[in-house]
Amino acid sequence: MARTASLSGFPEWLPEERLVELHVLDTLRRTFELHGFSSIETRAVETVGQLLRKGEIDKEVYGLSRLQDEEDATPKTDHHALALHFDLTVPFARYVVENAGYLAFPFRRYQIQKVWRGERPQEGRAREFTQADIDVVGDGDLPFRYDVEIALVIAEALSALPIPDFLLRINNRKLAEGFYTGIGLTDTPGVLRSIDKLEKVGAAKVAELLKEELGATDEQAQAALKLAGIRTKDTSFVAQVRALGVSNELLEEGLNELEQVIAAAVQHAPGRVVADLSIARGLDYYTGTVVETVLVGHEQLGSICSGGRYDALASKGNRKFPGVGLSIGVTRLVSRILSQDLAKASRSVPTAVLVALNDDESWAAAQDVAAQLRSRGISTEVAAKAEKFGKQIKFADRRGIPFVWFTDDDGKHQVKDIRSGEQYDADPATWAPSEEDLHVRVTTAN
Repeated sequence: MARTASLSGFPEWLPEERLVELHVLDTLRRTFELHGFSSIETRAVETVGQLLRKGEIDKEVYGLSRLQDEEDATPKTDHHALALHFDLTVPFARYVVENAGYLAFPFRRYQIQKVWRGERPQEGRAREFTQADIDVVGDGDLPFRYDVEIALVIAEALSALPIPDFLLRINNRKLAEGFYTGIGLTDTPGVLRSIDKLEKVGAAKVAELLKEELGATDEQAQAALKLAGIRTKDTSFVAQVRALGVSNELLEEGLNELEQVIAAAVQHAPGRVVADLSIARGLDYYTGTVVETVLVGHEQLGSICSGGRYDALASKGNRKFPGVGLSIGVTRLVSRILSQDLAKASRSVPTAVLVALNDDESWAAAQDVAAQLRSRGISTEVAAKAEKFGKQIKFADRRGIPFVWFTDDDGKHQVKDIRSGEQYDADPATWAPSEEDLHVRVTTAN
């Protein structure tokens, strides 16, 4: 399925590939709705000022302008200029503030949309891609139990997809920030941004960054790296952190929160979650739980699902709307499923039956047969031309349609399974394919 893209970074799937993507989207949608999340959609554009309120990703934002403008009336630095959204969390925060009077809190939402980011295209990184987000937002406060619930919902959703094993790698920004403050590194956002580069550049380079850019001593840099090196599948990380000998109130609060998330995950999603104290998340709006998710054996792909707790992203005067959410990179997942043949659709089109034509005059009668089949949920096409039956069968085979329907001059009906060659009498009012053949199935490759 490897093809030369006509425009790099803007993927387009073939019909059978799109069926795999739709299966992923439908599975996520079904799981989110089972847990009571409501669907919303936000506009594709936001103001530059809105998009750049938190984090340092201005180089990745696509600005919006009219081709016929004679001069650039809205320079890149104009915060009132429009730009395409680069994620769904920032637009969602704006949506909550603007619609707060109409929403019931805590508000549970899921959102599946395309986003745009000016990254260097490669597998797993596109410039136009689909994300699937779930968030819970409160009014004034949001109980910590939602941090736990969000992680469990995502674990359930990912478990239902045709993908390899995965791990949710979870940390807590309070834990990290409290630790850094406790060892005397007060620029905690800067430390987090450096630690976030650990897997890309290695421990030695991160230590160098901490010393050169943040003024850390050798001892402070090594202490920060020791914290980032802690990774456990249970709550034993608590003792390992305390063994480092750092005392801080915020650190204790973060330890307690992360312990609750991991304890619940061990019980409800065993083997799916680890406490990984190297996880930092680059965006500044995260304030507590932070998550990144990798496919086991495909770690080089990067995180397929990320997010966390944000207590100050959305506010209206003195009214604050804290939230917690996770975002699944649907396009990144689908691209890996397709490139590695991890799953495939049972056929390339939704059509189950092609109604053949005896002659051009039989087209109307064929449409009646098709209507009867469709009324019972059987996806059906009618042949376009009354060619020889062999050609009509070859057309169905080329399209991936498993059954061909024939009606003779006496009105007798037969259906042929072109895979096995079996042909038998059938009544359009009662015949149906097996449940396995009725709909396109997406199956995991062995």
